[in-house]
Amino acid sequence: MTDAVSPIPSPRKAALRAEALARRDALELDDRLIWDEAIVARALALPVFKEGPVSAYWPMRSEADPRPILEALHERGLPLCLPAIVEKRMLFRRWAPWEPIVPGGFGTLVPGPEEPEVRPAILIVPLAAFDRRGYRIGYGKGYYDRAIAELEPALTIGIAYAAQEIAEVPAEAHDRRLDWVVTQDEAICCG
Repeated sequence: MTDAVSPIPSPRKAALRAEALARRDALELDDRLIWDEAIVARALALPVFKEGPVSAYWPMRSEADPRPILEALHERGLPLCLPAIVEKRMLFRRWAPWEPIVPGGFGTLVPGPEEPEVRPAILIVPLAAFDRRGYRIGYGKGYYDRAIAELEPALTIGIAYAAQEIAEVPAEAHDRRLDWVVTQDEAICCG
């Protein structure tokens, strides 16, 4: 198991995170809803959804919404899961659309603790900022980087709005590259 201690926050990453989140938050809701549909279509067209379980996140604030992707994959018969933070570690619990979810900390919603833990083959991950190499800036706690390292060789897909792209994420030793980044404009193969 990887260390559950968060990496030391980088002031540069913190500034880039704040700038990218401000750009994302400034996007009009009507535009985001239209772009979410484009992101869903592009993500579902990727040649990667052959097996599960597939994990995604429950969106919060102004994040791109992966729930329609999960609904479509569920209709294809793929098993699904959502992440939960338990004792400073990200784990994944079985979930299907329209099943109950409960508050999970950090403003998230997660499957209840009675749901079985599963190991995802594919992770759809949130991000604050990304670059074309597949590096992402998350929310600064390192949960996804540690989970990705623990789950390798799981496939990783970041979904975001094009406005969240930056020239270069200052990658550190603990950072894990994404295999794909999908925006409303394109699907970027990074791996």
